[in-house]
Amino acid sequence: MAKVVFENIYKRYGDNEVVKDLNLTVQDREFLVLVGPSGCGKSTALRMIAGLESVSSGKLYIGERDVTRVAAKNRDVAMVFQSYALYPHMKVFDNMAFALKLAKVPKAEIAERVEKTAEMLGITDLLYRTPRQMSGGQRQRVALGRAIVRNPAVFLMDEPLSNLDAKLRVHMRMELGKLHQTLKVTTFYVTHDQVEAMTMGDRIAVINHGVLQQVAPPMELYSQPANTFVATFIGSPAMNMFEGDLSGDLQLQFTAPGLDVPVPRRLEGAVKTRGSKKVILGIRPEHISLQPGEENPPGSFAAKVEVVEPRGNEIVCYLSLGDRNLVARLPANSEVSVGTNERFVIDDDHLHLFEKDSTLAIR
Repeated sequence: MAKVVFENIYKRYGDNEVVKDLNLTVQDREFLVLVGPSGCGKSTALRMIAGLESVSSGKLYIGERDVTRVAAKNRDVAMVFQSYALYPHMKVFDNMAFALKLAKVPKAEIAERVEKTAEMLGITDLLYRTPRQMSGGQRQRVALGRAIVRNPAVFLMDEPLSNLDAKLRVHMRMELGKLHQTLKVTTFYVTHDQVEAMTMGDRIAVINHGVLQQVAPPMELYSQPANTFVATFIGSPAMNMFEGDLSGDLQLQFTAPGLDVPVPRRLEGAVKTRGSKKVILGIRPEHISLQPGEENPPGSFAAKVEVVEPRGNEIVCYLSLGDRNLVARLPANSEVSVGTNERFVIDDDHLHLFEKDSTLAIR
């Protein structure tokens, strides 16, 4: 077990920089999720820890050891791949034992470690089957078991659940969480699924175009995004965004076509310090509600209901406000119909402001 440190890490393929000046410290026993859109550099960062990709510049530490130029086999890490990467001709026992045999671990110890890990993962009855005789979920457990038996300092998981069906993914998320609590090994988990990121990580690192955008615990990331990219990437449906202007002296107002929202007192000091007039207002779908009656309180607006999605515990409404589209998440008993014009209101206690030019949060 060990902490992992990225120090000014770059990864280049010719003139193309896929990881740019990455500085990140992951503490011993922490479960860190790397999240971002496809091609953002998250898997490349993982493969640099494993030694499967070389570091173009910067330093990489596992524990107190500089492993920047250390061969993959000497880094004491274990990786679980998206494709499982099991040897098809070997039985489960031999798949799990293979790395230990290469390391010349005594046979009795190999058997003990494989059987103990198989019992932990509930795959004891699969030890003498081949991969083709198992389901996707069973193969995923075997791939995890192969990593666990090595007792590594660091676990690396590259989208290990992406080949599973939705129900099994939910179950395996829970199992991975329980496993981490038991093993307490420093873990990097790569995904593009922000739901997985929110439910699994002690902290989440959001990456876009090779640049680290923000690192924070899940709820901090959700409630205090550092910029518009994080705000719209984390959360489903995504945060609504409106470009507009700030005006007023005694009470700051955000104004955009069809929308006039008072700026909360908690943000006034930051707004005045930044001196920003052109801003982006962000509001999450759950902080938009139907306005009852005929009143038009501050922050209310009229919008046309374009699509209604009943989800059992809630209703997601897709709205149009002039030429802008937005999403509202309403209680399941809300009475809304497609094609109608309704009045909605924004909860200004939960609104976010971002500078238009830099896209950074104002707070």
